[in-house]
Amino acid sequence: MKNNKLIALVIVAALAIFISTYQMNYYITRPGGAYELSPLVEVAGGDEDDEGTLSLMTVSMLNATPALYLFAKFQDGYKILKPEEVRSPHESDEEYNVRQLKLMSDSQVNALQVAFEKAGKPYEVENNGVFVMNVLEGGAADEVLAPGDQVLSIDGNGFKSQQEFIDYIAEKADGEEVELAFERESRKLTETIALAPLPTEPERIGLGISFVENKDITTTPEVKIDAENIGGPSAGLMFTLEILNQLLEEDITKGYDIAGTGTMQSSGEVGRIGGIDQKVIAADNEGMDVFFAPDDDTEGASASNYEVAKETAEKIGTTMKIVPVKTVDDAIAYLDELQPK
Repeated sequence: MKNNKLIALVIVAALAIFISTYQMNYYITRPGGAYELSPLVEVAGGDEDDEGTLSLMTVSMLNATPALYLFAKFQDGYKILKPEEVRSPHESDEEYNVRQLKLMSDSQVNALQVAFEKAGKPYEVENNGVFVMNVLEGGAADEVLAPGDQVLSIDGNGFKSQQEFIDYIAEKADGEEVELAFERESRKLTETIALAPLPTEPERIGLGISFVENKDITTTPEVKIDAENIGGPSAGLMFTLEILNQLLEEDITKGYDIAGTGTMQSSGEVGRIGGIDQKVIAADNEGMDVFFAPDDDTEGASASNYEVAKETAEKIGTTMKIVPVKTVDDAIAYLDELQPK
């Protein structure tokens, strides 16, 4: 009898360990938290006596275990996602993380550019080649380039835009060798690569990488941003507002705790993001007064971010004001009309 009880105990313990630790091929997302931006953004000599706050909102993502999967099935605010809903089929977890951090970096460049334009302060944007997002298995650059590398030049030619880079490669033939100068973890390297058909598009010749422009911005005054390894482009709008708030003498928050989300284009347009409903829940949990939501017109989307945000706010019964924005000017105009708290 004792042996039977011991066996049963071992089975139960093993089952408990399994359902709590086994990694399923799913991700779980849930409402994250608020990151007040004033400690993350430092404008040299900027205004620091503001009474309100500007915060970006996050969504937490976890690898699913059987226990977490079952919990998420019945918990409001939790979502179960397949891998292809999170990252592309040709993208590893490492490449996904690199892409998210790069998108955050680019959102900061756009935020700085737009904020300095609105404040009438000087800035200069410089292109430093292209940034490697992922390397296709079996492509010409496989085992040579890696996610996070910065391609500075090809055959000694630098490029002022991503299109110039594409056009230069397009003129090359299968097997033709090119010399790449690239930077990896602050080390400058040079490699010769024979171009080859793309694994995903055999009719095209190339390096077999996906990439984006690698831009830097220099501003006066200098701005330091510490994003604390937060990934993705969705904080662009709020970074823009925080930088602008520190550049201006007045407190644009009027004493309110303001949250929001949305990508920031260099034109000032605010773009659609994922997880808007979870971010509204997170903002409400943090006691925010106002939430800016992209009022996007994305083709194929059943509803705009703003519509989903407003519906979520009504569902959870929050008193937080949901404000639609298409551009940063919409957010600024709303703040201008706010009465001080």
